[in-house]
Amino acid sequence: MSAIKNLAIATGVYAAALGVKKALDSTVDQADYMARTIYGEARGEGAKGMQAVANVIMNRVKKGGWYGASIKDVVLKPWQFSCWNDNDPNKAIITNANAAQLKQAREIAEKVIAGELPDITGGATHYYAKSISAPYWTKSMKKVATVGSHYFYA
Repeated sequence: MSAIKNLAIATGVYAAALGVKKALDSTVDQADYMARTIYGEARGEGAKGMQAVANVIMNRVKKGGWYGASIKDVVLKPWQFSCWNDNDPNKAIITNANAAQLKQAREIAEKVIAGELPDITGGATHYYAKSISAPYWTKSMKKVATVGSHYFYA
């Protein structure tokens, strides 16, 4: 069974147990949504930085509930991953990126989904770039990792 199908089954069961009305749509290319998100959020951070963002996405999928029941739900949740915000210049970049541009991000996404890469964020569900002021939510969370130019929180 493919890693994507395993994830679909696992998150669908998990979402049902939490009472989440949505479940992973196995007809949607979840790895594509993850690849575009990690490309948009961390393409300048190299493989390790993209892996860290992918880890955050998977940590949110595993938590379910408010975050969403699938990778697509998690990354498209309004104002959670800025590269998907309509006013963010990265949205055009990730929307128009081709397979060659997304190659490394896609490989990382598939490995994280398959459980072949470890969580290097210490269970983080949030992060922000060092270049901005600390968001309000950092006061109620614990900083668990620093990867490249991002701080990660759980």
